[in-house]
This record gives sequence, C-alpha cells and structure tokens, in this order.
Amino acid sequence: MAKNCKCLKHNSVGAKMMQKTKRVKNPRKQRKKLFNAPAHVRHKLMAAPLSNELAASRGVKTLPVRKGDTVRIQRGDHKGFEGKVSRVSLKEYRIYIEGLTREKVDGTNIFLPIHPSKVMIRNLNLDDKWRKEILERKKEIEKPEKEEKAKPAKKAEKAPEKPKAKVEEIKEEKPVEAPPVQEAVSEVAKEQVPPEKVPEKIVEKAPEKAPAAKKATSSKKASAKETAAKKTAPKPRAKRKTSEQTEGGK
Repeated sequence: MAKNCKCLKHNSVGAKMMQKTKRVKNPRKQRKKLFNAPAHVRHKLMAAPLSNELAASRGVKTLPVRKGDTVRIQRGDHKGFEGKVSRVSLKEYRIYIEGLTREKVDGTNIFLPIHPSKVMIRNLNLDDKWRKEILERKKEIEKPEKEEKAKPAKKAEKAPEKPKAKVEEIKEEKPVEAPPVQEAVSEVAKEQVPPEKVPEKIVEKAPEKAPAAKKATSSKKASAKETAAKKTAPKPRAKRKTSEQTEGGK
C-alpha cells in the first residue's frame, strides 16, 4: 500500500509540473535541452518550409526533411544549389545533399553538412505511407484555422459602412444652414456699432492729458527741491555792533 501511495504522489507531482512548464530563457538551459532532446523532438526540429507550389497543392507549409526529398539551398555560400537529400543526421541536426562536396587537403571529397532551416523543399518523397497520413492530418488542422480567420475579417468590412452614410448626411446638411446665420449676425453688428468713432476720441484725449501730468510732476519735484534746500541752508549769524557805532549813537 505504501508503495502504491508513493507512486500516486509521484504521478500527481509529475502532472502538475507538466502543467506549469514555462519557457526557458537561459541560454545554458536552452542548449542543454537541444543537445539532450529525444528522437521525436529532434525529428520536429529538422523541419523546413515547402515551396509555394508544393504548399498550394498539399495544403501544408512545413515538413521535416527526409532522405530522398529534393531541396534547394536558400542562404549561405552555396545559395541556389538544388539536389536530393542523401543523408539526414538527427544527432548533428544536419542534412547532406548529393553533389554538394568539398575536397580535402589529401584529395578526398566529403559532403558538406547543411542545417535544414537554410533549405526549401521542392519535391517530397512519399514512399512512406505514414508520411501521406501526416500530410492529410495537417491539412485538416489548417483548414478550420483559415476559416476562423476569414470570418472576423468579413464583419470588420461591413461595420464601417454604416457610419460613413451618416457622416455624409451631416456634411450635406451643415453648409445649407450656416451661411444665412452668419450674414444676419454681420448685418446686425454693422448697424449697432458706428464705425471709426471710438478710436478717434481715444487718440484725441491721450495727447491732452499727457503734458498736464508732466507739468504736475515737474512742479512737485521743484517744490520738493526748494523745501530740501531751505532745510539744509545754514542760518545767518547776528552781527556784533562795533565801538564806533555805539559812540556815535550816544
């Protein structure tokens, strides 16, 4: 019983961990996952895009590369080279194409390894019945997705048609009513306000007041200076009578 309980606990913990898996962002862990991946994961990582003609006929965009597929290189030094896949290495994540070789120093020729992401599939090898079933299954998955995407697009096209009609009606009504109101307001304003009377009075009065204000300020300054001078001026001393004046006076 104890062993069964432990197994149940272990399975429940494993199920929770599977649900809570998150994307790995650490490069060290990403490389570890890549190099320790099982065979079924490695097979998916060997996928390459199909050509436009193949994708239209088969209804599939990508498939894992297999031996016997015809392939064209899209990037790199050997861009444009086309040939059959002679070998697929899941361990190295590389494919080898017939005719794509290089010569070593000792004179022997070896195949050049190429990553499947740098390649486009031009023709499929359908000798395997399981691969045909995969193609049919992928077609069924992709068709309903396209239909769902197409439906909201139609609704979005219909929605903006109604407000456009309302806007046009409003724009047509506004210019008919606007001009008579503006003309009436301008005529009333012209009748009530007499032209060129207000600015003339202001211009006449302004120069008259200015000199009076200047005279008042100048007179105040002069009086202030006089009072200051009087305060600061020294008082004259009384003269002493001389002896001659006193004798003559007697």
